[in-house]
Amino acid sequence: MEILLSKIGEIVEGKLSGGHNKIICGAAPFDMATQDDITFADSSKFLKKIDKTDAGAVIVPKDFAESSKTTVMVENPRVAFSKVLTLFYPHEKPVYLNSSAGISSNAYTGKNFLYGKDISIAPFVVIQNNVTIGDRVVIHPNTVIGDNVVIGDDVEIYPNVTILERCRIGNRVIIHAGTVIGSDGFGFAPDGESYFKIPQTGIVQIDDDVEIGANNTIDRATFGKTRICRGVKVDNLVHIAHNVTVGEDSIIVAQVGISGSVTIGRHAVLAGQAGIAGHITLGDNVTIGPQAGVAASVQSDQVMSGTPEMPHKLWLRVQRLIYRLPELKKKLSEIEKRLNRIEQDTLIL
Repeated sequence: MEILLSKIGEIVEGKLSGGHNKIICGAAPFDMATQDDITFADSSKFLKKIDKTDAGAVIVPKDFAESSKTTVMVENPRVAFSKVLTLFYPHEKPVYLNSSAGISSNAYTGKNFLYGKDISIAPFVVIQNNVTIGDRVVIHPNTVIGDNVVIGDDVEIYPNVTILERCRIGNRVIIHAGTVIGSDGFGFAPDGESYFKIPQTGIVQIDDDVEIGANNTIDRATFGKTRICRGVKVDNLVHIAHNVTVGEDSIIVAQVGISGSVTIGRHAVLAGQAGIAGHITLGDNVTIGPQAGVAASVQSDQVMSGTPEMPHKLWLRVQRLIYRLPELKKKLSEIEKRLNRIEQDTLIL
């Protein structure tokens, strides 16, 4: 593919330092780009060595003009480069032979299946009764859609996903391979030495513009809904328990575990392997550090780390002390011995 640099500038709403008629044939990382490629530099690490890249053009921050390279100055270089990547690596909708109305003859569809235009249903998909899906929906092989599920427009569901009964999926949602949405919440009532299963009667609702990674499990609510709000991005191998609400534009990184009835505010970030105890609230703009164990509610705009959770700056001080604990223990023992000798000498006097 060949694209004029001036055209790329228009698409990313950038200002060119020159090279309007230059042909760009690809997009590549900073250290691997050739004269035919465009790359980006958005940090001082790369900006200070921008003249060393072989790239034919570099996307840079809008206030950067200290280079002999042909540059495209934009508000957000990383976002602009992502848009360029979609030009050179467009997402292709699968086309299945032996299909009717975009539905493979090897797919199973139940009664009262309602679907929009330009859909693509792969072989070995199972769609049960009373399911409704919107326009331009792509469902990859071996996916199971339960009874009474509703799916919006422009949704892509990758292989081996299971969406169980009555769940709701919004528009422009991406669900990656192996994820289960609407599995039963972990609810059991103690009955002597055994446990009685509590029926999980609610649903999972995933709002617009959400992306769910591979091998996630999102449990249905005991009552009401487990809700993933607009714009949330969830990494792989995340568990979200029953009746959790994840606020708009939050980020949940791999291997996070969120217990039941947790409420997470807007623009929260939960780093890898963080564990969140049940029935607590994390406010807006909260950041939870990696492997943190959060057992109490956290107010908005806080950065927390450690187990149990504590303010990140305090956690850094604690970590510096941990390595000195053997030394401090030795000093305390010496001080204790000296105090004992002083007490003995005082008694003798």
